[in-house]
Amino acid sequence: QVQLVESGGGLVQAGGSLRLSCAASGRTFSTYVVGWFRQVPGKEREIVARIIGGNTAYADPLKGRFTMSRDNAKNTVYLQMNSLKPEDTAVYYCAAGTDSYIGVQWRYWGQGTQVTVSS
Repeated sequence: QVQLVESGGGLVQAGGSLRLSCAASGRTFSTYVVGWFRQVPGKEREIVARIIGGNTAYADPLKGRFTMSRDNAKNTVYLQMNSLKPEDTAVYYCAAGTDSYIGVQWRYWGQGTQVTVSS
């Protein structure tokens, strides 16, 4: 099993930056696909970015502002967020899963960290 714990959220002004971290436990963590998601009240959870086989993909509106990375030696995943906007306000979750021919199955989730961007 894999356990995930997010940190780094908080309150920032528009245009500011935050770096989220996701600490993972488990010997096989490096073999999993990893991703970041976010969710606001009354809206469905949406994917922010994911890393599969060394390749990183982002949601189109976020590309250029957000950067995802992972450090397998430290069992940690990061999300660098720059030029933040009020609409980025959400609870951010990290997740781990497995890839297959039919897509990614997300199997493990963190508890989430709140990001609030003021005008």
